[in-house]
Amino acid sequence: MGCSGCSTGRGCSTASTGLPGGCKNNGSCGAGGCNKLNVFNWLANMELPGGQPEFDIVEIRFKNSRKEFFRNVNALQLNVGDVVAVEASPGHDIGIISISGELVRLQMKKQKVDPNSQDIKKVYRKAKQTDIEKWQEAQGLEQATMYRARTFAVKLGLQMKISDVEYQGDRTKAIFYYTADDRVDFRELIKVLAEEFKVRIEMRQIGARQEASRLGAIGSCGRELCCSTWLTDFRSVSTSAARYQQLSLNPLKLAGQCGKLKCCLNYELDSYMDALKDIPEVNNVKLETEKGRAFHQKTDIFRKRMFFSYTHEPDNFIQLTVDRVKEVMAMNKEGNKPADLLVHIEKKVIEKAPDYENVVGQDSLTRFDKSKKPNSRNKNKNKKRGPEGAAGTAIARPQGPNNNPNRTPNPNRPANPNQNRTPNANPNRTPNPNQNRRPNPNPNKPPGGDKPDNRQGPNKPENKPAGPNARPNRPNRPNRRPDNRPKPNDNPAPPAE
Repeated sequence: MGCSGCSTGRGCSTASTGLPGGCKNNGSCGAGGCNKLNVFNWLANMELPGGQPEFDIVEIRFKNSRKEFFRNVNALQLNVGDVVAVEASPGHDIGIISISGELVRLQMKKQKVDPNSQDIKKVYRKAKQTDIEKWQEAQGLEQATMYRARTFAVKLGLQMKISDVEYQGDRTKAIFYYTADDRVDFRELIKVLAEEFKVRIEMRQIGARQEASRLGAIGSCGRELCCSTWLTDFRSVSTSAARYQQLSLNPLKLAGQCGKLKCCLNYELDSYMDALKDIPEVNNVKLETEKGRAFHQKTDIFRKRMFFSYTHEPDNFIQLTVDRVKEVMAMNKEGNKPADLLVHIEKKVIEKAPDYENVVGQDSLTRFDKSKKPNSRNKNKNKKRGPEGAAGTAIARPQGPNNNPNRTPNPNRPANPNQNRTPNANPNRTPNPNQNRRPNPNPNKPPGGDKPDNRQGPNKPENKPAGPNARPNRPNRPNRRPDNRPKPNDNPAPPAE
């Protein structure tokens, strides 16, 4: 059934300590085990007032999602997860305790079960080892019995589907769960099954939701089905729940494993209904304006935004608030038409007042920003341009030393020290006759520009043997190109026509 403790039939607790122990959680399991429809007992750590006895009814879980209430008439010390033997008709059954204490009182009140009713069955004792072994043998026969019963139903031509089989703990009765669209006469089937399995047969018809709850599956959300894990009451789900939440009416997406509408469509329906109270009904209403007639496209429920489009511009979505839609609808009801759907707001320019007052006559804070020094770069540009200005006109410059007429001349300084100076003039320097001659960078090279012949061996001209095939030394060839012949890189002028 899930964990090692459940596979042995002892559930997920130990009778000695009263703590969940099947999953090796050391008592930290908050749900009481790893089975279906587990319940967290949030009243377990609360002590009862002095003199008040403990509630004598416990909730016991059987195979899959079947749960029933039983009365502890023998005042046994029962904890969650204990395997007990309970009253059945006929014989006894084996189950696991799912809830005990004051939380059972609240569960019975929720399911509208009277605690003082005489129909509540009894708890006999805690299960013995022989009871558990017999119970496990019965559980091993359930799968084969279901397949065999389906074969008999097909042979008899019954329009029914047997989905599950549950043996009683003492192996004296078997319950067959089936689903069918119409009423089925299964009297002949009961005779065949009783003769085949030698047990008492009980047939129970269940719906599609109860079938999915007993079998279990993985939903489209990726988690185990709600009906097989925690959901116990099945409320009716209608297509209006999908319309209120603006979901596409696609049966493939809205249907669950049972083939019916998903139960989770009702989870957020109340929130949508509260939000839709302030939104007007405009599905069959069109807004009249001077620009044209507008119809409703979609609504953002929680942001309170509605989108409209003109009939001549169906692709242009105009976002409006709920208050604006109500205003336009009220104007149309009175026979008036606004110029447009949107609200035109006139923007007023407001001059911002200064955040300070010049009460003592202080000067402006930007008084130094106006007096700027002349840019020295412009002077350099004018100097580089020469005597001509930017427009080609002559610029008159003052004459005198350093071109400054207001400057007092220095008597100890000559008027122009470079006036009589020649380039490279040095009165104490002796003229060099070889000044314009370029020095020879290679001292080993003979003056004349010829390279020394350092060849050795037979390649040297003096050592080459003379013979009939010897090649004479050629003199230097003169330049064969006449002076008036253009070079290849020259661009001669085109011939005159």
